[in-house]
Amino acid sequence: MKGGWPINVLNALKNVPEVTRIFAATANPIQAVIIETGQGRGLLGVVDGYKPVGIETEEKIRERRGFLRRIGYKLR
Repeated sequence: MKGGWPINVLNALKNVPEVTRIFAATANPIQAVIIETGQGRGLLGVVDGYKPVGIETEEKIRERRGFLRRIGYKLR
């Protein structure tokens, strides 16, 4: 999959009988943790994105929610 885009291989992965579910919803770069043993290979998990850069303050929460309301994304 080197150099590939997830959208290019997603249907092929879904059609593999051993693949039960695929979950990925992120705008961050991800890395797959894969292991190989005598029995074969397996996916242990996915590393998603970066460490948080900080904690959202009450002021930032109000700012974010206000923005979402202004663009019509959040109604309450």
